[in-house]
Amino acid sequence: MIRDSKNAYGTVSKINHWLSAIIVIALYFVGRWMVDLDYYNSWYVDAPNLHKSFGVLVALITSFRFLWKKLTPSPAPNPNHSINIQRLSTSAHYLMYLCLSVIFISGYLISTADGRAIQVFNLISIPALPTSITNQTEISGIIHEYATDLLMLTIVLHALAALKHHFIDKDNTLIRILK
Repeated sequence: MIRDSKNAYGTVSKINHWLSAIIVIALYFVGRWMVDLDYYNSWYVDAPNLHKSFGVLVALITSFRFLWKKLTPSPAPNPNHSINIQRLSTSAHYLMYLCLSVIFISGYLISTADGRAIQVFNLISIPALPTSITNQTEISGIIHEYATDLLMLTIVLHALAALKHHFIDKDNTLIRILK
């Protein structure tokens, strides 16, 4: 089943979900690691370039996810979940998308603060836009860091909620995105 149904996610949604999750979590830890690299480390140039490239990839996947959600609405909420649980779930998803959007914008502003384009896997360039933000790199860096921390916290809570639904409530919440 390619498209989502009333009760389950389709193959496209599952691939988008898990591919995004893996790349976002990896980017978080690589980002934390690379900020401490010194000039003489062999990864000093390559790690940021890969981080930017995979960040652009996640931005593209996320854009596709928005489009896909318009083309194939998500399965209905589990009818056994209270309205409060449904609202909390929806809010968590919106918060993750908001954090991702802030991360994409702030990452772009960090990467292009010096006026250079972003090289994506050495295949394409995303040009820098002219900006006149004082301390653009520093301000964007702080926003990027806080947004990634909030995103990771939300991802952890999202995963714990899925595990709670599976092991304690014994409902199909987790199964819908796995099978």
